[in-house]
Amino acid sequence: MNVSSKIINDPLYGFISLEGGIILDLIEHSYFQRLRRISQLGLTCLVYPGALHTRFHHAVGAMHLMQKAISVLRKKGHNISDDEAEGAKIAILLHDIGHGAYSHALEHSIVENVSHEDLSLFYMKKLNKEFSGKLNLAIKIFKGNYNKKYLHQLVSSQLDMDRIDYLNRDSFYSGVQEGVVGVERIINMLNVVDNKLVVESKGIYSVEKFLISRRFMYWQVYYHKTVVSAEQMLIKILQRAKELSQNNIELFGTSSLQLLLKNNFNLNDFESNPKVLEAFTSLDDFDVMCAIKEWQNHSDKILAYLSNKIVKRELFKVKILDKPMDKISISRIKKNIIKNYNIDTRDLHYFFLEGIITNNAYKLNDSEINILYKDNKIKDLIAAANKTTISALAKTAQKYFYCLPKNQFI
Repeated sequence: MNVSSKIINDPLYGFISLEGGIILDLIEHSYFQRLRRISQLGLTCLVYPGALHTRFHHAVGAMHLMQKAISVLRKKGHNISDDEAEGAKIAILLHDIGHGAYSHALEHSIVENVSHEDLSLFYMKKLNKEFSGKLNLAIKIFKGNYNKKYLHQLVSSQLDMDRIDYLNRDSFYSGVQEGVVGVERIINMLNVVDNKLVVESKGIYSVEKFLISRRFMYWQVYYHKTVVSAEQMLIKILQRAKELSQNNIELFGTSSLQLLLKNNFNLNDFESNPKVLEAFTSLDDFDVMCAIKEWQNHSDKILAYLSNKIVKRELFKVKILDKPMDKISISRIKKNIIKNYNIDTRDLHYFFLEGIITNNAYKLNDSEINILYKDNKIKDLIAAANKTTISALAKTAQKYFYCLPKNQFI
C-alpha cells in the first residue's frame, strides 16, 4: 500500500482504502471537503432522524464500489489499465462535487438554471488545471467520451456505482430496510461484452430487487409526503429571501449567501468571475440554516413565517394525489389563504405549493440493463426477467402534490 494512503471505516462497507497520490489529494482538497457540510438527503432527517449522512459519505462509498467493480472486471479478463482505473475512480468520486447546500434545494432557488451536473463538470475542469491535466481521462469518462464506454456506464447508467451506493446508504441511514441492495452480488455479476456493461444471468434477481428497492425508496423516503413538504418550504424560503435581497431589503446571512441571493448567476458567471465560485464553494447547509433561524425575526412576514415553521418543524400539510385537484377546490382554497393570511395574490405561491413528482425505476431506451446468458446471448432486462414486474417498473408513475398551511385544505 502506498505510504501516503489512508483507511477510513465506513458503516456500510467496513474499511475503505483511500489510495495515495491524486485520489487522496482530491479528497483532501477544499472543494471536496465541503461535501462534509452538505447533507445527502436535504431535510429528510425531519422524517427519518438518522438520515444525517453527507455527500462526502456517498462520494467515497461510490468510489469504493468502483474499485470493487474494476477488480471484478479485471479478474474476468478485461484489460483496464491503472490510468483507466484511476480515471474511473476520479470520475465517480467527483460526480456530485457540484451539489450546493441542502443538495437539490439550491438548484431550484438561489442558483437557477445551473444543474449540479454542470457544476460538477466545472469543478472537475478547475481541478484539472490545478493538477496539471491529471483529470483529463476522468473528465472523458465522466462525459462518456472515452472509447471504453462501459467505464462511463459504471459512473452513470441505470445500474451504476452512484445508484447502488446511494440506495444502500440512504436505506441504512433512514432505517428503511426495504431499500437494501445486494451490492456484492450485483458487482460480482458484472461483465463486459462489445464494450458494454452487462450483468451475468445469475444476477438477474438481484437486479430486479435493485429496481424494486429503487422504486420503493422514492415513494417511502425521497417522495415521502412530509419530505416533499419540507423541501418545498425550504425552496420557497430561499426564493423569498432572493426576492427581498434583489429589492434591496437587508437580510442576515454570510457574505457567500448574500452574494448569491443578490444576483442571478449563470454558468458563465462561474467561469468568468472567481468570486462566484468562491461564494458557492463556501456556502453549505450551516450557512442556510443559520440564516433561516435569524430570518424568523425578519420584518417581512412571509419570510419570517416560513422560516419559523421550518425551524419548529411545523410543516405544511400535504396531499399527494393520482389526479390534479379540481379547479373549483383550488380556487376556494386560494381565496381562503389570501383571507386568512392577509396576503397579496402575487404572494400566494408562498402558501399554496404545488407540483408533480414522477417515479420511474427503469427507463426503456436509456442505457438499458443487459443480461448475459451462458450461451453468450444478450437480452435487455425487460425481455430476460419477469415481464410483469419489469414492465410495471418501467412505467412512469406520476402524482400531484399540494402543500398548504395547516387547516387550509377544504
